[in-house]
Amino acid sequence: MTDLRDQALEYHAQPVPGKISIALTKPAETAHDLALAYSPGVAEPVREIAADPNDAYRYTNKGNLVAVITNGTAILGLGNLGPLASKPVMEGKALLFKRFANIDSIDIEVKHRTPDEFIDTVANIADTFGGINLEDIRAPECFEIEKQLIARCSVPVFHDDQHGTAIVTSAGLLNALEIQGKELCESTIVCLGAGAAAIACMELLIKCGAMREKIYMLDRNGVIHTRRDDLNEYKKLFANNTDKRTLQDVIVEADVFVGVSGPDLLSADDVKLMADKPVIFACSNPDPEIKPELARSARPDVIMGTGRSDYPNQVNNVLCFPFIFRGALDVRASCINDAMKVAAVHALRGLAKEPVPQNVLEAYGAESMTFGPDYVLPKPVDGRLLPRIAKAVAQAAIDTGVAGIAELPSAYAASDT
Repeated sequence: MTDLRDQALEYHAQPVPGKISIALTKPAETAHDLALAYSPGVAEPVREIAADPNDAYRYTNKGNLVAVITNGTAILGLGNLGPLASKPVMEGKALLFKRFANIDSIDIEVKHRTPDEFIDTVANIADTFGGINLEDIRAPECFEIEKQLIARCSVPVFHDDQHGTAIVTSAGLLNALEIQGKELCESTIVCLGAGAAAIACMELLIKCGAMREKIYMLDRNGVIHTRRDDLNEYKKLFANNTDKRTLQDVIVEADVFVGVSGPDLLSADDVKLMADKPVIFACSNPDPEIKPELARSARPDVIMGTGRSDYPNQVNNVLCFPFIFRGALDVRASCINDAMKVAAVHALRGLAKEPVPQNVLEAYGAESMTFGPDYVLPKPVDGRLLPRIAKAVAQAAIDTGVAGIAELPSAYAASDT
């Protein structure tokens, strides 16, 4: 671990501090270049944009620029360490946007006294960007922050901790249940954790066909039920009318366990209580709610996913968020709506059923990868993710009337279908 710490610090410090920089896209060598880039030539696009704000997409980088914005109140698994401490993570997000979808991204860390101040700050700068990625904002504040920003901004606002996690989780679970011979609408789901990711995951699973009454959500105080008086408005959506109170009560004959809580909270004995052919997505990082080898020793018929790259079936947000923004930006979407999220789910799960390219196998040192218990989600380096998910999202934006253009860009005609 010390070696990794030293390597990580060296990586971030050398050869220059940080992970992102700004590159020029136009020549700036001659006096004429500078006259076009700045005064007097720059006045011409200024006039055009003043007359028609949509021309910002034509004359500036707005259409390929995303802001990654946080207040540092929920940094990874480290908690509320403040905005500045979150900067390495936000730069990392910008790196992923560029690496996987060629999207330019700027990290913005906001100090504020109230959520309203944060909302005002983001809303006041939103038009600079083609989209806003909210990151590492604690629950339940994140729900109201995102809700108000969606209402106030004319560009997509997407809290990746909620929706990115939900999209990848939903795609993986749908595939795992299919392999196990089960239907989502008939499955009993136990969700350990009741924060932003947990609530978003369950809401999207419902949109994909899960039954709300078959979902049991637990927080630190146990099962969320209708007789509790300590629930916020978001937890109340998952309050069951039940006498079950503990994880051990609800895990009996459960088909699915989703963990977005903490390490080692699900025991082998708990897993033995689940229904035949269970699915467990233990996504606490870096240590899951139960280690895959322990879960498999208790139930050899389990399909297991975690948030870690050193186990099969990694539930990783990078499988979707760059490509969702790519599709949204390419059709100038005003939001990322439920139809676009569901389109991403089905594009992602469909790709896992197709033959895996040789370069992906080589990247993971594998001779083969085939749709099955150890391969329910594609790998992040699969180059088909970008065209496949972006196209599905862009088309859903057009179909639901939130796109700023009426047809897919011509580049999509040649993309992977």
